[in-house]
Amino acid sequence: MDISDRIDVAVLGPGADADVLSEAAGTLLPLINGYWVTQAIAVAAELGIADLLADGAKGPEQLAGRSGADPDALHRVLRFLASCGVFKEDSAGRFDLTPTAGLLQSDVAGSLRAFARLSGGSWYRVTQDILHSVRTGRSAFEHLHDKQYFEWLAGHPVEAELFDQAMGGRAAALRMPTLLAYDWSAVATLVDVGGGNGVILAELLTAFPHLRGKLFDLPHALNRAVEQFTAKGLSDRAEVLGGDFFDVLPPGADRYLLSVVLHDWSDEDCVRILASCHQAMAPDARLLVLDTVIPAGNAPHPGKLVDLQMLVMLAGRERTAGEWRRLLAAGGFRCDEVKESQLFTLIEATPA
Repeated sequence: MDISDRIDVAVLGPGADADVLSEAAGTLLPLINGYWVTQAIAVAAELGIADLLADGAKGPEQLAGRSGADPDALHRVLRFLASCGVFKEDSAGRFDLTPTAGLLQSDVAGSLRAFARLSGGSWYRVTQDILHSVRTGRSAFEHLHDKQYFEWLAGHPVEAELFDQAMGGRAAALRMPTLLAYDWSAVATLVDVGGGNGVILAELLTAFPHLRGKLFDLPHALNRAVEQFTAKGLSDRAEVLGGDFFDVLPPGADRYLLSVVLHDWSDEDCVRILASCHQAMAPDARLLVLDTVIPAGNAPHPGKLVDLQMLVMLAGRERTAGEWRRLLAAGGFRCDEVKESQLFTLIEATPA
């Protein structure tokens, strides 16, 4: 009998096992209180505490003076975060970085500061309406704002910049290992469809000097791409094109990349995006889809959480291997294999 079976017996019978119930509560209560962790991390990120600790440990008074916070209140937040392993407090009451807190710095590889600010800000407020999404199957964000998320971002440049930073940091940290492992030796040209600020394309062009690329996205999403390509000396191999991937894509490339794009959209919209790719591709071109593949079973998987984010924020979803195969077939593609992984899978498909 496993722990879940014991709990069922305990809660249903009059002779409840106190140890079992205590253990169950010890598991459930931290999960219920998880919103406090989100908000405490968001506060530290918003105040730039990790940046202030980059040159060494500091007391709450010094940190509060530099960040515009109340010393006692800030101490209480940081003490809580230290108990979670995000920061650490020494015997003199000073706080310092841990490897985890290091990712809340602004200018480190794979920074999650912007992502933490989003998660505790506009995204957090929308999660309070998740019941609407569960009851209707529709986006809570659109219910609250009367606009789809990406349409809303176009009218909120500060939030769009924060989103751009958040996705850039996560892309560098999480997506690149899978993409860099792909065999690019025979690939001459690549279209990064929905590539936003160009972080992914810039990394690929830097790693593979023979490669030429085109970045394609909505015009407002491309603000940082030109600057990034120029700063990295890639302007002669990177072209930036504004447009709508529901319509027409640049034709004739060897590879078309959808890097964590399709999970933003419903199956119906994904088929439209895939149809645009299919129309632009030559018969010998290949489509590369970098996305999450949710495995079967009850084991934890990051895609199961992101799937809820897609439900609430957008009209999209994370998908199982079978769902990916069916979706690609509906869009006119065939793929031999869809591998399950703990993070991102690169699916290669050919026009059917």
